[in-house]
Amino acid sequence: MSAKNGNGGGNGKKKPTAAVHLIAGGGAGLCEALACHPLDTIKVRMQLSRRNRAPGVKRKGFFLVGKEIVKRETPLGLYKGLGAVVTGIVPKMAIRFSSFEFYKSLAKVHPETGRISAKAVFISGLVAGATEAVAVVTPMEVIKIRLQAQHHSMADPLDIPKYRNAAHAAYTVVREEGFRTLYRGVTLTALRQSTNQAVNFTAYTYMKQYALNLQPNISELPSYQHLLLGLVSGAMGPLSNAPIDTIKTRLQRSEARPGESALKRITIIAKDMFKHEGFRAFYQGITPRIMRVAPGQAVTFMMYEFIRGHIERFQVSGDNDNQYRE
Repeated sequence: MSAKNGNGGGNGKKKPTAAVHLIAGGGAGLCEALACHPLDTIKVRMQLSRRNRAPGVKRKGFFLVGKEIVKRETPLGLYKGLGAVVTGIVPKMAIRFSSFEFYKSLAKVHPETGRISAKAVFISGLVAGATEAVAVVTPMEVIKIRLQAQHHSMADPLDIPKYRNAAHAAYTVVREEGFRTLYRGVTLTALRQSTNQAVNFTAYTYMKQYALNLQPNISELPSYQHLLLGLVSGAMGPLSNAPIDTIKTRLQRSEARPGESALKRITIIAKDMFKHEGFRAFYQGITPRIMRVAPGQAVTFMMYEFIRGHIERFQVSGDNDNQYRE
């Protein structure tokens, strides 16, 4: 993903199709989910913890929270909600990358450099984040958080949870609370995803271009450099929107209340957090979130570039073979 309009620019490379974004983005997202989901479970548990309301009680760090989950619920407890994530990860990543490239293609290209402005890249990431939030992320996270919030042992067959898996959780939530519940917190989710992807894509795009300028003898960065750039860009989003994510998590965890609007519920949650737990509560789980998002983005960008590069080389090879046959 260069700073040029699309991925073709002026170097004659064929612009990737939507199918390429689907395969590369989906594969990258699957690798990211499998590698980093335990950190997300720990983050959610920390954000939902109410022990901070008790005066004089020491806060639990993410290592201790993770250790307790493993001890009480087995290591499989760290992967609660993974089914919801895996189910949504392919369309999520496909929408993220394809919509980003689409919105970016609408921007004006500088006549001399052949690139679009940093503002255009930022706005493209902003809108792409909102698009994925509405299309797939919000319902996926509602289900994921409901599953992650359950404190049952996955090793005990008699310890039956309310939600057995992602499909059962979705069915139960819709049956008991209505379809709209799947979109609870959509505004906060869209705001979080927008800021995440705006910062993420902008930082990654220009760091990649800078790295290429420092290495004029190569046309593409090696995988380890994509990994490092994704790690740095991925850490920037959580720092900018941690309060949004914490409030969103608590909103999606709670059950619907008749006659209560989303805005009113958000206000109640925010006031309650500040009154009983202090300002630090809004950054509860920030450490595991950065540890979850930053490596996740590192894996995503590395695998996306890797898979896309292989697909493009395969397409070029196929085109050459067809020319020879002709």
